[in-house]
Amino acid sequence: MRPLPTKELVLHACRAAPRHDHPILASAHLLAGLHQRRLVAQPGGSNDIDQHRARLVLAIDRLVATEMPLPHGGALMHTETVGMVIDRLAQFSASAHEILPAAPEWAVHDAWERLAELALGYEDLAYEVTAGVRRLPYLSGPRSAS
Repeated sequence: MRPLPTKELVLHACRAAPRHDHPILASAHLLAGLHQRRLVAQPGGSNDIDQHRARLVLAIDRLVATEMPLPHGGALMHTETVGMVIDRLAQFSASAHEILPAAPEWAVHDAWERLAELALGYEDLAYEVTAGVRRLPYLSGPRSAS
C-alpha cells in the first residue's frame, strides 16, 4: 500500500513538476494546469478542461479505492472524495497565485488562507482514510464494501 502524499507534496505539485513519482502528485500537477487554463478561458470554453478534470478526479478516486484499506464499520462518512479535494486544492492554488500581482492585500490574504485551510483539511482526510476511520462517498469502483 502506497501512502497518500502529504499536503506539502500536493501543494508543491500544484506549482511545479512533482519531486516524487506518485500518480496523485502527477494528477494534482495536471489539475492545477487545467485550473490555470480555466482562469483565462473564454466563457463557455471550459468544457474540454472540465471533462479532463473529471477524468483525473476519477483516476485519483479509483487509486484511493484500490490502495487504501477499507474503512472500519463505524467510520464516519466524508462529503467529498480525495480526488475532489485535490481538485479544489489545485483550483485554490491556481487562484491564489493568479491573484497575487493585482489584488488588494485583503483578497490575497483570503485566497491564501482558504488554500491553507483546505490543505489542512486534506491532511486530516488523508490520515483518516489511511487509518480506515473515514469512509468516502461511493464511486463506481471497487470500494463498494464500505
